[in-house]
Amino acid sequence: MKIISKNFKLLTVFLLVVGITACSDDDDNGTSPTPTTVVDIAIENNLTSLAAALQATDLVTTLQGEGPFTVFAPSNDAFAQLLSETGLDLDNLSTAEKALVKNILLNHVIIGSTLTSTNLVDAESGYTNTAAIGPNEANLSLYFTTSNGVMLNGSSTVTNADNVASNGIVHIVDEVIGLPTIATFATTNPALSNLVAALELADSGTPTVPYIATVSDATAGPFTVFAPTNDAFSNLLVELDPSGNTALADLDPATVDTVLTYHIVSGNIQSSGLPNGAVMTLGGEITADNSAFTLTDSNNRVSNIVTSLVDIQSINGVVHVIDMVLLPMQ
Repeated sequence: MKIISKNFKLLTVFLLVVGITACSDDDDNGTSPTPTTVVDIAIENNLTSLAAALQATDLVTTLQGEGPFTVFAPSNDAFAQLLSETGLDLDNLSTAEKALVKNILLNHVIIGSTLTSTNLVDAESGYTNTAAIGPNEANLSLYFTTSNGVMLNGSSTVTNADNVASNGIVHIVDEVIGLPTIATFATTNPALSNLVAALELADSGTPTVPYIATVSDATAGPFTVFAPTNDAFSNLLVELDPSGNTALADLDPATVDTVLTYHIVSGNIQSSGLPNGAVMTLGGEITADNSAFTLTDSNNRVSNIVTSLVDIQSINGVVHVIDMVLLPMQ
């Protein structure tokens, strides 16, 4: 399969960059230093595939702008893998394919801040927003961890950090960061591992409830998921069995399925759009308080929405973390 005409694409982008900067030098009578933008950094590091993709999606001029930008720049090998897996040809993109590739590229760009590797390591882990767009034009989230190097959305690792540009910073990564799904954020954050286990348990019932497949499907939804923390599930197990002898895996899959439906709402509801009053989940009605940021189930059990972990936006929905499992009427 034809992947990229690398040298031609790189030359075209290079000439475009030189042309723009040369005009700037002429305007300044040659007295001002030529800025080194994030696009220049990509070229200097021989990221020919990224340069070609930026040109194919009309993002060169954008990333030559004022910024500041933090760019996680995929290596040539990373792009080759993406194009091989998807069958995309940057020389012959349809309108829909061009929009998709552009959104994927923007998922590597943070606008308005320059995040160094030290900034990320000091934060240890967390979420930030990229320039990519999801449901309702909401910016997609990016999850980073730093326990074993800087890793993004659980799969893409920074291999060459802190390439400083005049309008931001570039970190080279070893894998293209795909558009995240709800499953991406559930499976990459260890604080939500019990939620993943509950989804898998519900899937094991008869008939099978395809939770994992659904939240992994970029075309599904969108959904709003109220995601209980690991501690929330642990507390529920003690609530159900004060002896502490009941594990999550001991619960009936059909029961877990019923419980999970009370945590899923059809539609992409960010925290700013959370209603005050009744909220209809897939399982039944709960009550939201958008001032106290709480959810109350039909048993008057009150769960706090963790305000530092809201609006985790994926391509197929949004996740808000809560500190108590919601239950149907007991």
